[in-house]
Amino acid sequence: MIWFAVWTTLVLATLAGAALLGLRLWRSGKALLAQLHETGEVLDRLQDRIDELERARTETDPVPDLVATDEQRARWRAVRATNRERREERRRRRRAATYARWRDAGLPS
Repeated sequence: MIWFAVWTTLVLATLAGAALLGLRLWRSGKALLAQLHETGEVLDRLQDRIDELERARTETDPVPDLVATDEQRARWRAVRATNRERREERRRRRRAATYARWRDAGLPS
């Protein structure tokens, strides 16, 4: 009689463990399918963005400096100068903020 109880307990515990394992596997599979669906949507948006960028690139292909007009070169130089000025201004602000933090922390300036 005792062996019947032991084997019944073992079988029931195995079935319960299999049920829990199956439930976890089912939930993981559902989560995987949801993630795959979301990934597909993101890839669709990415492909749309890539197509848009390719269209924009073909519409405004840059001209090499060798065949560029003087106006184009002047515009490019102005843009580069503006970019340099903005970069310098950001660098100055960052440096001033760093020195201010150093002074607040009591470190040598």
